Amino acid sequence: MAKLEGGSVDQMAKLEDGSVDEAMGEWHERGVGTRPFDALTVAGLRVDAIEPGRALFSFTVPARLTNTRKHMHGGALASLVDLVGSAVIFVGGSATTGVSLDITVSYLNAVHANEEIEIEAKVLSIGEMIGCVTVEVRRKATSEVLAHGRHTKYLATIASKM
Repeated sequence: MAKLEGGSVDQMAKLEDGSVDEAMGEWHERGVGTRPFDALTVAGLRVDAIEPGRALFSFTVPARLTNTRKHMHGGALASLVDLVGSAVIFVGGSATTGVSLDITVSYLNAVHANEEIEIEAKVLSIGEMIGCVTVEVRRKATSEVLAHGRHTKYLATIASKM
């Protein structure tokens, strides 16, 4: 069974064919991507590749995520950066997806309704308390970069005082 429980990079490297869906299922079971807004945003997101510290997704932009000009809404794109950034933190070996400290998105070109895009997330660093990733959104047909995001997360678990 492929586990994305925050194991070592060696454990993550053991992901084999067919285990990607199982591993992503575990990520979803932990609550990421299952909240109503998250589910609305990521419905239709396809996992193309997972390896230690890197994940590649493809996505056809649905009309529900577009603005009046039929371009993907910036908030929806930022939400994808958040969720995909969290996924790659998990893939990178963290035991938790943490809490966002900072999300920055540079919007470089419009993403159109029904357009096929690819989203690549890479771990820059995962420490005991902080993780940082980059997320690049590209037009699938041409590899043109449409947006670039950076996501920093607080990863340490703290006990509730309640």
